[in-house]
Amino acid sequence: MSIPLLEITPKTQNQRVAGYEVPDEDDPQIYRLVDATSDSDIDAIIWAGYRQIFSEHLILESYRQSFLESQLRNRAISVREFIRGLGKSEVYRNLVAETNSNYRLVDISFKRLLGRATYGKDEQIAWSIVIASKGLHGFIDAVVDSEEYRQNFGDDIVPYQRRRYNERPFNLVNPRYSDYWRGRLIALDNRSYYQAAPQKDMKSAAARQGIPDSFLAMARSISPGGMNYQRSRDRAISQANNMELPDTTRKVANPQPIVGRTEVALPYRYLYQTPKV
Repeated sequence: MSIPLLEITPKTQNQRVAGYEVPDEDDPQIYRLVDATSDSDIDAIIWAGYRQIFSEHLILESYRQSFLESQLRNRAISVREFIRGLGKSEVYRNLVAETNSNYRLVDISFKRLLGRATYGKDEQIAWSIVIASKGLHGFIDAVVDSEEYRQNFGDDIVPYQRRRYNERPFNLVNPRYSDYWRGRLIALDNRSYYQAAPQKDMKSAAARQGIPDSFLAMARSISPGGMNYQRSRDRAISQANNMELPDTTRKVANPQPIVGRTEVALPYRYLYQTPKV
C-alpha cells in the first residue's frame, strides 16, 4: 500500500495569479501536436520537448530518444507520453536524478514538467516521499498523470514555463550540480564545497589548491595598481603628434624624360590676330 500524498497549502506565487502583461516576444511559444502539418512542425515539437525536459541548449546525439521520436512522428503516442518517456529516460536519470537530492529533484521536475516552482519546502517533502516509495519512474508517472498537468497541458502541448520570474526561463538557467552533490563528491563531512577550508590532514596539496575558497582568498590579496587614464590619454596624444611619418615615396634610378605638348599649326594661323592700322 503506497503512502498517500501529504496535504499541501499552496502559497501565492506568480503562476497561480492571472497575469496582466502585454504580449511580447518574451512570452513562451506553445507547441501543439494538433497544429503540426509537416515534418518540420514535428521536429520543432520534438526539440522543444528536449529543451524543456533535459534543459540543454544543444542536444547531443547520445541524448536523443529515437524510439520515442519515431512513435511521435507516426502519431502512435501523444505529446504527454513523449514527455513521460523523456522523464523516464536514462539521460534524465543521469543529468538530474543521480546528481541531486530528492528535494531538489522534485523542484527541478516541477519546473520542467509542470512549468512552475514548488510551493515551498512542504511540497518538496511530500513529493520526496513519492520518490522514496515509488522510485523515479513512479514519481514521473504521478506528476504527468496529475490533474494539474492535464488542465494546463493536456495531451498535445509541450510543457512550458507558465509564469516567468525576472523575465527569464528558470528551467534553462539551473546549474546541474548543487551544493549537496559537490559536497558528496569531495567528501567534506557534509560541508559545502565553497565553504571548505584547507586542512593540514589532506593528503595532496593539489586538492587544497582546487578549493574555490582558497582561490578567492588569493585573488583578494592581490591589489593591482590603478591607472591614470587622463595621463595615459595625454601621453598617447603627445606621441601621435610628435611621431615622424616615414618617407614612403619610391625613388626611380633612371627617370623617363618628360614629354611636353607639341605645338600644332592651326588653320588661318598666318592671319594677324589684330588688324594693323
